[in-house]
Amino acid sequence: MIGALPLPVVVIAFSIVGAIIGSFIGASVLRVPRGEGVVGGRSHCDHCNHVLRAIDLVPLVSYAWLRGRCRHCQVSIAVDQPLAELGGLIVGLIAALSAPTLADGALLALSGWTLVALALLDVRHFWLPDALTLPLILSGFAAAAVMPEISFTDRLVGATCGYGLIEALRFGYRRTSGRDGLGAGDAKLFAAIGAWLGLACLPWVLVLAASSGLAIVGYRACRGKPYSRHDRLPLGTLLCMAAILLMPMGVSTIF
Repeated sequence: MIGALPLPVVVIAFSIVGAIIGSFIGASVLRVPRGEGVVGGRSHCDHCNHVLRAIDLVPLVSYAWLRGRCRHCQVSIAVDQPLAELGGLIVGLIAALSAPTLADGALLALSGWTLVALALLDVRHFWLPDALTLPLILSGFAAAAVMPEISFTDRLVGATCGYGLIEALRFGYRRTSGRDGLGAGDAKLFAAIGAWLGLACLPWVLVLAASSGLAIVGYRACRGKPYSRHDRLPLGTLLCMAAILLMPMGVSTIF
């Protein structure tokens, strides 16, 4: 039970809401960087502009039913869309299973959905906008300030250490190589993760993200497409994915 509601009801509700929010995130990631709106007007195909019906917009189900193609022009739907919907669903599921109350679950889910948006923006555009990372830091501090079971000091130290570590790596790489290897947004993102998950979770997030990056590099090498020193990996995406997967670990110190 979570409050007055049975756990299965909460899990289903959070998962459905998460998939719907993920659908909105997927559309936003594709359109906002192009200067297009996502709130007003009817949903439409980005290629043929045909207005989509409700049957075309069911998260995950429509993509599978249509085999990843627009029903009208048969052009492939960007894979960002089902990934965003799946990410939103997973975040909702984790939040529902991890948090002790509905309010706590909602807060945790909101932070996770922000991470989904940041992950997709970084992998597609190598962009971690301050409009998302800075509010994520502040919301972590706000949660710690209003909830007595959360240590504000731990969140403050986590954010400070997260920012300082990535900035130190960025500075060191630039001094030794003469070029930038990390973006300023990565440090702000890691600070936001520290503000939400606390200091103890940061090493695990970094290890999981780095391991995922090495796995991608190794996979590419095995396929005969090795990375060169000029290729880039979206560290922000790897950090977001690691933080989402480790949210249950952080819950023990969050709530």
